[in-house]
Amino acid sequence: MIPVTSLRPGTTFEENGEILEVLSYNNVHLRKTSSVVKLKVRSLKRGMSIEKSYISNARVNEVKLEKKDLQFLYKDNEFCHFMEPQSFEQIEIPLKNLDKHQYLKEEDIVPIRFYNREAIAMLISPKVKLKVTNTGPSVKGNSATNVYKDAMLQNGLHVKVPLFINIGDSLLVDTRNGTYTERASKLK
Repeated sequence: MIPVTSLRPGTTFEENGEILEVLSYNNVHLRKTSSVVKLKVRSLKRGMSIEKSYISNARVNEVKLEKKDLQFLYKDNEFCHFMEPQSFEQIEIPLKNLDKHQYLKEEDIVPIRFYNREAIAMLISPKVKLKVTNTGPSVKGNSATNVYKDAMLQNGLHVKVPLFINIGDSLLVDTRNGTYTERASKLK
């Protein structure tokens, strides 16, 4: 057990069977009583952010997570299939354990966090580069307002894109809300 005063952003701990990661830490000193530690934490299993308060002498169970870099192979209706690059061992991880799995593309190397040999979180960048595989034709002239068209990306994801985007263009997609961000340089 560790004191809550030693928690910092990035630290993980367990409370009521839930694994929480500290996002922000604030130690608030009250006038006549002891200080209060206010935390913003994220549940690694549910993906929700919540705020918690503890008295300064409280203690929590620290959790050590194992991080593995795995290569994404494919996904089906229930599982994402990964490969350990060094041993070539294949690992199935249930889709429910991987928030934002829809942004993965074949051969991506993805850091995944494990607790007691169970995958509980996938670390994915805020923006991913994906190639357009299908979209309507580009139309010139309708530029007085922001006009968008549907596009399908290489991993099956559908996003709204500006009219100048063509099949084969590479895009940056925001993984926080699933929207088009900008056109990227050509994929390698």
